[in-house]
Amino acid sequence: MKIAIAGTGYVGLSNAAVLAQHHQVVALDIDQGKVDLINDRRSPIVDPELSHHLATNHLDLRATTDPADAYDGAQVVLIATPTDYDTETNFFDTSTVEKVTTDALAHAPGATIVIKSTIPVGFTERLRTEHPGAAILFSPEFLREGRALHDNLHPSRIIVGDTGQAGRLVADLLLEGALDKDVPVLLTGSTEAEAIKLFANTYLAMRVAYFNELDTYAATRGLDTRQIIEGVGLDPRIGAHYNNPSFGYGGYCLPKDTRQLLANYGDVPQTLITAIVDANTTRMDFIAADILSRNPKTVGIYRLIMKTGSDNFRASSIQGVMSRLQARGADIVIHEPALENQTFQGARVIDDIDEFTKTSDVIIANRLDDTARSFGDKLYTRDLYSRD
Repeated sequence: MKIAIAGTGYVGLSNAAVLAQHHQVVALDIDQGKVDLINDRRSPIVDPELSHHLATNHLDLRATTDPADAYDGAQVVLIATPTDYDTETNFFDTSTVEKVTTDALAHAPGATIVIKSTIPVGFTERLRTEHPGAAILFSPEFLREGRALHDNLHPSRIIVGDTGQAGRLVADLLLEGALDKDVPVLLTGSTEAEAIKLFANTYLAMRVAYFNELDTYAATRGLDTRQIIEGVGLDPRIGAHYNNPSFGYGGYCLPKDTRQLLANYGDVPQTLITAIVDANTTRMDFIAADILSRNPKTVGIYRLIMKTGSDNFRASSIQGVMSRLQARGADIVIHEPALENQTFQGARVIDDIDEFTKTSDVIIANRLDDTARSFGDKLYTRDLYSRD
């Protein structure tokens, strides 16, 4: 079977690597550099397992920038293009998904279109109305940055927003590529699948916000955050997982998915979803104020990335803290190996770690590593467990 995949970010590329174990996969991207890397069996994103998988396994996978090359003859087209949240419309920008759908159906009118990009609740039904007779469905992804291949090979669940033949086809493809075969599979309505994605990520954001607000309380009252978290986590209904304080939730998914779910509520009564969104702002306000209470002249930002083992720093919470510090007049310097420029958002980037350390009065790190621990009394972090 020929499968086309539009988009080679961590969602698209990890799915391509899994599906190419058993099928012909052509990945489409507008970035020639990414295409060249994939064709050379090198990963354009940081994911150690994905890099190893591409380099060492026999995969029927190639990449192209030519839509016709990708779509012609494809029986399945998987869409994994960006859907950033538009703050003006209060909805995801789904223009890339709509364009790929139109282009793919023009070249392969009988193909099953599988949307992996995160979309608003109700989007798939609208797209089906615009393309009558086409098999279009949504299948949410639940991948961690830096562990995307692992989470596709060992999925916690497979959910497909179609209860018919097309849905079963897609579920079977995803299960076929997984190493675990006892994976729960759920076929649902298209709109229900969209809601599952947004509610799942909003619950995760709520859990992050909960333990962050616990930490804010403990820090303000001079209490031991670790003792409180460990005591709370002994309740088996709560558990000792996903409980590590941070500067706030961020990254590709949680900030935009929580805001999208809030927008989808419209006139539906709620208070909790609003509180989850607002809690992240409150947390970053607290962190910035706590740092400024130390009266630093220069604040060092150690790593902009959201998660350990990832090169992504889009919408990272530490950037939210940084912007607040800058607004209050703090001088900012940054150490971030993933940056090539010497400035970032008005702050100087210092590649040499010794110079960076000497220049900074306080160094903030959202997540600890051995380098961060070497900063001694200059280090400011809320990370307790050195995990995401």
